[in-house]
Amino acid sequence: MRASERVYTELREEIVSWRLEPGTELAEVEQAERLGVSRTPLREALGRLAAEGLAVPGRGRTLVVSGLAVTDLRQLFELREALETQAARLAARRADPAVFAALAQRFGAASALLEPADPDRVAYYRLVEDLDAALDVAMASPYLLRALGILRAHVARARRLAHDNPDRLARAAAEHRLIAEAIADGDATLAAQATAVHLHASLANILASLETAENDLGTPSTPVREVAR
Repeated sequence: MRASERVYTELREEIVSWRLEPGTELAEVEQAERLGVSRTPLREALGRLAAEGLAVPGRGRTLVVSGLAVTDLRQLFELREALETQAARLAARRADPAVFAALAQRFGAASALLEPADPDRVAYYRLVEDLDAALDVAMASPYLLRALGILRAHVARARRLAHDNPDRLARAAAEHRLIAEAIADGDATLAAQATAVHLHASLANILASLETAENDLGTPSTPVREVAR
């Protein structure tokens, strides 16, 4: 892996996971030393993060980790709905039905993945990732895939702003099951509608968790886990 790719991947993960909080300066000298690279690959990585909106200009020429306000969340989900409903439509028209029928069956049994023994819901989120991966293949649209790739980093940041809610996770699993079933049945309209319903519920869950927070969400006010998407 090229040095710039490694640095980009590490910084992106640190931003998405809130280990690098909004407003953190990404000074070239300090970050290059911390990550063990020269400034050239670091600059390439920072340029990619800026292009994705994960870093923005700060004081002088230094980039800082971008913030995430309630207005940003609403706009993020507006874009997410436009892209993901179209992805669902395309998948319903182009997918291998057996792939999504199997995913629907797995989501039907998802309650077993939400047990206290797995508080971080690793198995559940792996199942969600499997659905995303199947959609990526089925929609067969490289341009849409590229747009979704950028969007998903911001979505992952947003998830961590809400508290874990077992009831919401169970409802999200049912919503994912309906999406997968609609795609398996080749019903593009229902697949898009089910995706929109799911996204509205996801945004409402995040906003409800932040009801008492200030509009500028510099960092989560209490420790949070990734929530249902």
